[in-house]
Amino acid sequence: MNGHLEAEEQQDQRPEQELTWSWGHRPRSALDRVKAMAPPPPLPLTPSTPLLHGEFGSYPARGPRFALTLTPQALHIQRLRPKPEARPRGGLVLLAEVSGCCTLRSRSPSDSAAYFCIYTYPRGRRGGRRRAARTFRADGAATYEENRAEAQRWATALTCLLRGLPLPGDGEITPDLLPRPPRLLLLVNPFGGRGLAWQWCKNHVLPMISEAGLSFNLIQTERHNHARELVQGLSLSEWDGIVTVSGDGLLYEVLNGLLERPDWEEAVKTPVGILPCGSGNALAGAVNQHGGFEPALGIDLLLNCSLLLCRGGSHPLDLLSVTLASGSRCFSFLSVAWGFVSDVDIQSERFRALGSARFTLGTVLGLATLHTYRGRLSYLPATVEPASPAPAHGLPRAKSELTLAPGPAPPVAHSPLHRSVSDLPLPLPQPALTSPGSPEPLPILSLNGGGPELAGDWGGAGDAPLSPDPLLPSPPGSPKAAQLSPITEGASEMPASSGLPPPTPDARVAISAGGPPDHLLPPLGAPLPPGWVTMEGDFVLILAISPSHLGADLVAAPHARFDDGLVHLCWVRGGISRAALLRLFLAMERGSHFSLGCPQLGYAAARAFRLEPLTPRGVLTVDGEQVEYGPLQAQVHPGLGTLLTGPSGCPGREP
Repeated sequence: MNGHLEAEEQQDQRPEQELTWSWGHRPRSALDRVKAMAPPPPLPLTPSTPLLHGEFGSYPARGPRFALTLTPQALHIQRLRPKPEARPRGGLVLLAEVSGCCTLRSRSPSDSAAYFCIYTYPRGRRGGRRRAARTFRADGAATYEENRAEAQRWATALTCLLRGLPLPGDGEITPDLLPRPPRLLLLVNPFGGRGLAWQWCKNHVLPMISEAGLSFNLIQTERHNHARELVQGLSLSEWDGIVTVSGDGLLYEVLNGLLERPDWEEAVKTPVGILPCGSGNALAGAVNQHGGFEPALGIDLLLNCSLLLCRGGSHPLDLLSVTLASGSRCFSFLSVAWGFVSDVDIQSERFRALGSARFTLGTVLGLATLHTYRGRLSYLPATVEPASPAPAHGLPRAKSELTLAPGPAPPVAHSPLHRSVSDLPLPLPQPALTSPGSPEPLPILSLNGGGPELAGDWGGAGDAPLSPDPLLPSPPGSPKAAQLSPITEGASEMPASSGLPPPTPDARVAISAGGPPDHLLPPLGAPLPPGWVTMEGDFVLILAISPSHLGADLVAAPHARFDDGLVHLCWVRGGISRAALLRLFLAMERGSHFSLGCPQLGYAAARAFRLEPLTPRGVLTVDGEQVEYGPLQAQVHPGLGTLLTGPSGCPGREP
């Protein structure tokens, strides 16, 4: 056997205009992060170019021996002894399914071998992911130091590929290539979804990001808008990203909290991520699709998004500035809804214990009591229409003549905080929820319900157990060496009077005082400028959506991108039957609802819009949160935020 494995070349499907940055290229400030989002210079390699090749033993030592070949997309494993396999099982480990790796050493003084372990989450026969750890024995040299250098070379090369770091052309691959571990602030809503968010975080998220060598601190939110208050007092320079472990609502709080800071222009560029543990998980569904994974729900969606987070990489995120009837303003990353969608969203709150099934039940109940709403929709068409289905019917061009007077603007009142939260680990039963500064995993954690790390992965009957051998000592910038500033609540940073009205009883959404001006929008009570399109009539629903997904399994705007600079308007006019509306939502699971030819379904790509309900009662939502009922208008701010998405493309399978 030559040790060289041939693989079919695959084309890189990364769009030319896409901007990303990896965990290994972290600028000093949030604004610098955006400037440095361009990926490193690409290596002159094809997806099947062999980078490393070698022969390794297994652990326990009496196991078979393998030939390993590392390419930019996969680790090829070929059994050599006792007998080569004609059709190797598990012989291909896609890097898209790898969370991380580490180096190990035996606790036996007489063992001169070194070891490296990779953590993978392959899909099983039934489609679900399950964790697997593969440990290989570097024993080709006479001394432990030489074997350790070989194990570190492989672990370093694999980590560089996972994090998007360039490998030296002819230089030596050493642990010095690796930067300090990225620091993440995890915000967990323990009441998310069916109340399983904390359990899922503990059993799945924390082990995986520890395997990836990411440094983290974790805080559980205690009440509505707690995350919004936390990020206002955060020292953002000490964090490489803020990740919410919940549904879409917690990320909404984080983004609006960042935009309320005095330094909102820099703060809003702080990379934010989402690990889905809620009911809807719409943005996570879009991230999952962006990463090239098949549609998923529940634990599988969480594992997919966690794998993407471990890889690093971010993308500009469009935000929608929404001005409500009272003159207050909030920012949306997801959607503005009126009619059937908002009715189902709010009325299904009482079924939250069902998780995502609450929307299915809410849809059935909504169809049974289907309502129509009279209203007026005006929008500023996009300059360049995206490739998408044409609207079902022509739209008349007119100018809205409805005038509205914003209400008075008393100051905002902040509720007192229950406690001051620091970035130290929470006093929970497990020994620590703050990760170490080095890339080794946390052996104290039980991984995905398995046994303790040292006993399960690195020990065998009759063999000396293995212990972590870190690739690098804790660098000066790691949490072990640097004391992070305490996290304080942000209410004190706000002026005493911000000129915004207090939330009304049915306005449950957080109000943002900062952010860029809406240069495309006249005052809400003023006539619209020329070039706007206006339509009036009876509607079953009107939906303005930014990303592709309305739910984890609902693709409302299949052609949408995180940074296309557009708000995608979808509406269903009155007169549609219940059966036809049900067919639309069933087709939306595949993103094929526009191909049904439904005459009541319409679509337009816009840069701004105004929605004026003419029905006295109804429900309006922003990102799934109910807001005050009345006229509103919104404008897209392209690339205002930064979303942790991981690498894009389709994780292809090498032969």
